[in-house]
Parts: sequence; structure tokens; C-alpha cells
Amino acid sequence: MNIDMLTSVSGTIGGGFFGGLLLGYALKKVVKLIAVIVGLFIAGLAYLQYQQIASINWNKVEATISTIANATTNTLNNYNIEALAMTPLLHHQIEIN
Repeated sequence: MNIDMLTSVSGTIGGGFFGGLLLGYALKKVVKLIAVIVGLFIAGLAYLQYQQIASINWNKVEATISTIANATTNTLNNYNIEALAMTPLLHHQIEIN
């Protein structure tokens, strides 16, 4: 086994690992921030309804949130993230052989 090939493969795997780790951490923080903002917005709507300033159709709010969540899930599933994650490694293996 050639040492250059081993170095190249280990660099690819290590770089992918740390890149994925950083991306996962960043996505986790972004999702938490979005969840807090949406939660505060819904709490604000509930407060306005409690103070009788606004009348909220909660069934419609729930249906809208459900539609957005389903669309997001379907979009992420369509991108087939597992195949995208493996693409650089497979490409590198083809070059070696």
C-alpha cells in the first residue's frame, strides 16, 4: 500500500469527519434558534388572544405549521443526504482503482 494513497484517504476521511461535525453543530444551533423564535411568536399570539386583542384560529395555525414541517421533511428526504455524504469518498475510491 502506497503511503501517499494512505495519507490522501485518511485526509479525505478526517476532513469529511470534522466538516460533518462542524456542519452538524451549526445546524443544531440554527434549528434551536428557529425553534425559540417560532415558540416566542406563538406565545405572543396566545398572549394577544388572552388579552382579547386578537382572535386566533388555532386549527388553521396548526395546519399551517404541519404543512411547513411536512414540506421541509419531504425536501430533506428528496436530497438523499446519505448519498451526498458518501459521494467524495466513492469518487476518491474510483480514482485509486
